Amino acid sequence: MAYFLALDAGGTKTDFVLADETNELGRVRTGTIKRMRTSADIAEHNLQTALGELTKQASVNLREITRICVGTAGETVPLVTDWIRTALHAHVGGELILVGDVEIALDAAFFGKRGVLVLAGTGSNTAGRSSGGQIVTAGGWGPALADQGSGHSIGHQALRNVFSALDEDRETSLLAKILEFWSLDSVSSLVEYANRQPSPDFSKLTKLVVECASRGDAVAAETLQQAGRDLATVASHVIRKVLKLEGNGQQAEVPHVAVTGSILQNVEPVRLEMESSLRHIFPEIKILPGVVDPIAGALWRARAGRNSA
Repeated sequence: MAYFLALDAGGTKTDFVLADETNELGRVRTGTIKRMRTSADIAEHNLQTALGELTKQASVNLREITRICVGTAGETVPLVTDWIRTALHAHVGGELILVGDVEIALDAAFFGKRGVLVLAGTGSNTAGRSSGGQIVTAGGWGPALADQGSGHSIGHQALRNVFSALDEDRETSLLAKILEFWSLDSVSSLVEYANRQPSPDFSKLTKLVVECASRGDAVAAETLQQAGRDLATVASHVIRKVLKLEGNGQQAEVPHVAVTGSILQNVEPVRLEMESSLRHIFPEIKILPGVVDPIAGALWRARAGRNSA
């Protein structure tokens, strides 16, 4: 009997699935194990907690695992990848496949076939696969450089928009909400807090933006709309890269688009704006309903033994 372990290691949570060749035997969600987002001690605690629970659910010796596939943001960052390799090999047997989180989500949607996947959660990324199997990406350069449409980007942009509103004498309820959330008492204290090093977790402001937008706050609504447009722009780059690889010019069918991540699942204004903007660029585009479960792609890769598509 062969056993397979799949992980989707995000910025705030990690999903684990243990399976054999045909059936899922156990599933656990724990905190992040991504070292760019937490300390080594917390990551190790979250990993051990999840593995212990999987062992209880499936009654499988994890040293008997045939293959592991981990999808994570930051798969090119040694701090992330070195820790994952070392920590998993200390507890689990088998070959390790380590790829980007957007790649496993792409596999969950299309299982090795042609298509484009837009991911927006704490971070964001976009990937596409051509009919010839080549993978192309855009975005996903991390919070300081990109992460368009992500929770981090929405929170950070919301702060920028709040201060632009102050300069323009525009009213916004976001300012009071942010001051309350961070237990601050003035604009000057917010300036100091937002500019501190290390930076605060801007992604936690996203829920405030959504709340204010739902109550008619124009600054908050504009922030979410911009996030949707930014995601559409990045997705359009990937679509064009796929079409260029295939060399079919203007006659080529636009690849189908799937989405995943907490922002595109739960923040409707962002998704609607992204879809509207994409349809403006590519009127014939097909965007799949719902969101895909990325860990299904990690499990597919683990079973297939595919390091790359």
